[in-house]
Amino acid sequence: MSSSIPVISVLGSLNVDLVSYVPHHPLPGETLTSSRFDVFPGGKGANQAVACAKLSRSSDLKDPSVHVVMIGAVGADGYGSTLLDSLHSYGVGTDSVIVNRKGGAESQSGIAMIIVDEPTGQNRIILSPGANNSIRPSHVSKIPGPTPALLIMQLEIPLDTVIQAFKTAKTMGTPVLLNPAPAQVLSAEIYQGLAHLILNETEAALLSGKKESDFEDIKVVEQTAADFLSRGVQNVVITLGGKGAYYANEAGAKGLVPALKVEVVDTTAAGDTFIGAYAIEVAGAAQRSEQFDIGKAVQLGITASSKTVSRRGAQVSIPWKDEIV
Repeated sequence: MSSSIPVISVLGSLNVDLVSYVPHHPLPGETLTSSRFDVFPGGKGANQAVACAKLSRSSDLKDPSVHVVMIGAVGADGYGSTLLDSLHSYGVGTDSVIVNRKGGAESQSGIAMIIVDEPTGQNRIILSPGANNSIRPSHVSKIPGPTPALLIMQLEIPLDTVIQAFKTAKTMGTPVLLNPAPAQVLSAEIYQGLAHLILNETEAALLSGKKESDFEDIKVVEQTAADFLSRGVQNVVITLGGKGAYYANEAGAKGLVPALKVEVVDTTAAGDTFIGAYAIEVAGAAQRSEQFDIGKAVQLGITASSKTVSRRGAQVSIPWKDEIV
């Protein structure tokens, strides 16, 4: 591994996505026949690792601008092999992925059952964590693998593990990008010194104590971002679906980047793609010793995720670098 290329480490979930496409989301007691069923490698952690990998290199895997390391766990089952093979195929390092063989729920790979409403592309997800719950704080008392230029985390693994990893990263001087999904209330210590917080309207509402409907008002979005900055976050991005994304940082930069108009087929992994594009810009700015341009990073995230929503699936739908430049 070349020392001149920055490393992005992703601590998070690996799941196999079982996806059904339906004419509308089922009502209580309703049985629907899907028009199509697919099995895709997924999981927020793995998706974000793949996004970082694909968006930092061309489809022939040559000349990557970052190295990507996945930290997580899978079961010793067929789904686990599928997940690892998928990461390998995109150039993601998997030496820090644990394969559980002890039996019980944690020896089964994580599974996400996803229902996609075909007319809108919107999804609903039921998650069975499996092996993802086996990543404990002791695993991240030292961040596995090479010292990263950026550590990315979500909340599909135990929260106490995320908190320990955040503390470890602080002692190492490694900036953290947190995507608090699925949303849950976080302690004040998480926000103090957090380099990057990227969240959607649902997550922003829960973490700020507001109603999701309040975020129709851009003034509420602006105030919520300012509140996160006041808690100690350095850069905040609130993604707003079809309206785009709002950003603000401690240096005073702020703005709304509108979404691109595309035909939406499947929104799975759209947010993960956004984070991958953003993270590459973070790592690149640090490598070049340049001031991080949050507006540019958000624009790149919008452009990349617009490609993802026009395709079916999770990791397979994420574009390569040469598809967006």
